[in-house]
Amino acid sequence: MFIDQVEITVEAGSGGKGAATFRREKYVPRGGPSGGDGGRGGSVVLQVDANLSTLLDLHYRRHFRAGDGQDGQPKKRAGRDGHDVIIPVPPGTIVTDLETGNVLADLVHDGEKVIVARGGAGGRGNLHFTTPVHQAPHFAELGEPGEKKRLRLDLKLVADVGILGYPSVGKSTLISAVSAARPRIGDYPFTTLVPHLGLVRMGPSESFVLADMPGLIEGAHAGAGLGDRFLRHVERTRLLIHMLDCSGMTGREPYQDFCNLQWELALHSPGLAARPQIV
Repeated sequence: MFIDQVEITVEAGSGGKGAATFRREKYVPRGGPSGGDGGRGGSVVLQVDANLSTLLDLHYRRHFRAGDGQDGQPKKRAGRDGHDVIIPVPPGTIVTDLETGNVLADLVHDGEKVIVARGGAGGRGNLHFTTPVHQAPHFAELGEPGEKKRLRLDLKLVADVGILGYPSVGKSTLISAVSAARPRIGDYPFTTLVPHLGLVRMGPSESFVLADMPGLIEGAHAGAGLGDRFLRHVERTRLLIHMLDCSGMTGREPYQDFCNLQWELALHSPGLAARPQIV
């Protein structure tokens, strides 16, 4: 199943409490403060995994919480930090904070990562609060709460070349002929329901990624046939290929089809219509 948009909740861990303890040893009846600091709360991190091409895993699991930091310990020992949660996402994932509407990251390269919910700092132990006047403080700091956010993840596929056209014009046949991609091919409209990527090798060290888009129809920019969802997957391409049906069997004119597709591109994003194109 191809999933290109999900909403998730991420919650970082809280910092541990600082300790309010005192040195207790034989023959040291009035030992000074020895409370250690609380551990840092764990953070939630998104990291690109080049082996992924969909947000399917996040469609089924939508809440992620990192671990809390451990409380500070006696004898100046700090608490353990909470465990981080690392969420793998496919290349091309755009992260948006649903509360503010701000785009937090556009993750493209393999291994690239971003902290989306930062863990709270651990509280300081009473060791930090001694003064010439108060040499035995009986208090320590509480840990800070971790961040909690609701995020929308949108996937825009990372491809060099995009193939566009009306339904049943041969887009899937082309990508299956020049790459190892094997999309479903049929003699009926909308055989391809999701985008497909194929790696085209030009030589031992030269290659490019080709994206086969589902068929577009008039009104695609406004969501007809889910066209707006599909068009965003060619926004990162450097070149567009138009597949046109010149057989006349559809009753459409190839030139008019080309003009219609150009119009849909311009309405979706003016930059797409100005991109280099091959017919």
